[in-house]
Amino acid sequence: MTVKVGIAQLSCGPDKAQNIRNFTDRVRQLAASGARIICLQELFASLYFCDEERYQNFQLAESIPDGPTTQHFISLAKELEVVLICSMFEKRTEGIYHNTAAVIDADGTYLGKYRKMHIPDDPGYYEKFYFTPGDLGYKVFHTRYGTVGVLICWDQWFPEASRITALMGAQILFYPTAIGWDVRQNEADNREQYEAWQTIQRSHAVANGVPVVSVNRTGLEGGMQFWGGSFITNAFGRVLYQAPHFDETIHVQELDLAESDHYRRHWPYLRDRRIDSYSPLLKRYLDE
Repeated sequence: MTVKVGIAQLSCGPDKAQNIRNFTDRVRQLAASGARIICLQELFASLYFCDEERYQNFQLAESIPDGPTTQHFISLAKELEVVLICSMFEKRTEGIYHNTAAVIDADGTYLGKYRKMHIPDDPGYYEKFYFTPGDLGYKVFHTRYGTVGVLICWDQWFPEASRITALMGAQILFYPTAIGWDVRQNEADNREQYEAWQTIQRSHAVANGVPVVSVNRTGLEGGMQFWGGSFITNAFGRVLYQAPHFDETIHVQELDLAESDHYRRHWPYLRDRRIDSYSPLLKRYLDE
């Protein structure tokens, strides 16, 4: 079984409506090029507002799925017969907000949401100010074109998240992302950080025998140069496509989902897991 996946790596501006129009245009282009599952970058409807702690930014949030942005992409998915993965700022209720990906099937059915589980708090990434940690657990979504697992940005550094999602039956792991370089950093640090970011995600493909699709934003926002570099691997971590760092781009990649069985037979990590020995993972640190 093969499926064509599409990614859109764009820069964003301060006009939310214009950002949504830009991504709508790219979804149409990707669908016209044969993409059946399309993933948009993290928080695509706005600038990356988490670079500062500002109460006015909460006004960017919407309910999911009843908000206008989700409803817009529900209509678009139905029209184009594509699966859409849309990362948005969710207002759950007064005072509770999440970093959330909505998944919409190719007939416009809203399949559900994944709320980002791991919330960072670093200079330029003050996400704990805005986002309540996800409480829906890890999720897979059974779409017309395959079973997809969705994790978001900081989740990508945690092998436990990818393992659990793969064990739930995900055939592809998608990572909508917003990550970049501080403009004051030197080139050696930039290169090291990007390579670590890509390597950890490629390792999720290798360890779980599933393709990985990582979709980052690009563009300069304040003191952050988002590093683009979106990429797609096969089920053994081989990079099939890598986007440039500084340019907007869209891309369609065909993935062979049957490869998972091939790699899992030859590299049977799931068979050889010692689940009886993993209870220490439930502790923060083994210092006593």
